[in-house]
Amino acid sequence: MPIDEILFEAEESMEKAIDHLKHELSGLRTGRAHTSLVDRVRVEYYGAQTDLRALASITTPDASSILIKPFDPSSLKDVIRGLEAANLGINPQSDGKQIRMVLPPLSGERRQQLAGKAKEAAEQSRIALRNIRRDANKKVDNEEKESLMTEDQVKSGRDDVQELLKKFEAMVETLVAQKTREITEV
Repeated sequence: MPIDEILFEAEESMEKAIDHLKHELSGLRTGRAHTSLVDRVRVEYYGAQTDLRALASITTPDASSILIKPFDPSSLKDVIRGLEAANLGINPQSDGKQIRMVLPPLSGERRQQLAGKAKEAAEQSRIALRNIRRDANKKVDNEEKESLMTEDQVKSGRDDVQELLKKFEAMVETLVAQKTREITEV
């Protein structure tokens, strides 16, 4: 396998790790209500686990609340159970047709906890990126063992993989710094 293919595979995998981090960070609450807070909620609907988005429209009518309108009014209780089971720390309030989730203002301590969660997610992403680097370096080593690459090509390949890692680690730092800023902003 040529070094270009190894680098391409590594870059694709690293992009997936960054996408996963973005998804994780979108679920962290900032000072404003956002529909991504309930994106990952699964609801037991007619015996099957179903995404909340498939069962209801989700909107944010103002900065501190999320409004959920089930398409099927009979699924209201199932949606409430799913929201409670998701353990979001927000109590769903129903009026019989729709569900309103009012987000209380974040305390300073809670903001620090959320910033810590963002940093944990970043560390998991860094670990994933390093594992991808390790796998790419193993592929380069295997190519050398099979005499498909020279020592110079191997050294150049390892340097390219390291540069790729640095690029994606910088992306992780940027994403986490931005999210931490959003969380700690009052």
